[in-house]
Amino acid sequence: MRVTLRTQDGVFIDAAHEPGNSPGGDLVIVLAHGFTGDLERPHVRRAASVFAQYAGVVTFSFRGHGRSGGRSTVGDREVLDLAAAVEWARSLGYARVVTVGFSMGGSVVLRHAALHRGRTEARTDAVVAVSAPARWFYRGTAPMRRLHWVVTRPTGRMVGRLGLGTRIHPHDWDPIPLSPVESVPLIAPTPLLIVHGDRDPYFPVDHPRMLAEAASAQGAGAELWLEDGMGHAEHAAGDALLARIGEWARGAAQ
Repeated sequence: MRVTLRTQDGVFIDAAHEPGNSPGGDLVIVLAHGFTGDLERPHVRRAASVFAQYAGVVTFSFRGHGRSGGRSTVGDREVLDLAAAVEWARSLGYARVVTVGFSMGGSVVLRHAALHRGRTEARTDAVVAVSAPARWFYRGTAPMRRLHWVVTRPTGRMVGRLGLGTRIHPHDWDPIPLSPVESVPLIAPTPLLIVHGDRDPYFPVDHPRMLAEAASAQGAGAELWLEDGMGHAEHAAGDALLARIGEWARGAAQ
């Protein structure tokens, strides 16, 4: 099922639903891709196909990506895109929703869970952040310095549009949104899983450790998987890891 969703701020978002092969049928995984991805990218489709063995799956393209409207704000207003996808998933009849985000999508699922608590239709029942940053404006690795050039420079945004298929908003954040590490303490008691590779070229392992420590500081805690030899995000997540995440989602969202 392919639909167009409308976010709270009026952006049209491309989304799709796969019923999945799991018995029971009351669990759905909402997959939030990384920067420059979209729901049609092969690595996103592969992740969705693995997750479909455990739950229904909703995929969508963030604003500025793929067939969705608007421009990317690189993790800020994307929380509204995820909220629209979660609300749609619940409208399909799913009682349990798990959000799984990769890289930029990882930061978005953390902020979304912190901002949409309680009994709202946009709430999530468990959260998985894969290869997520802990803090904003990180430039400690060469890939992140290149990404900042793409996002902040006119020439870089042109490269993003023409070369990467991603339309990027030209203005700075105002105000600066709640960071992932600031969001984590607000997620409890919702179950949280943090997954990160020890060879991630974008964000070193101090990022997932910082997120886990922020959860523990509030007495809530988060499960942390540091994956040997894994690189970054959807491209680096093998089918076996995705299956483990699917299993975790099925057990956590009670």
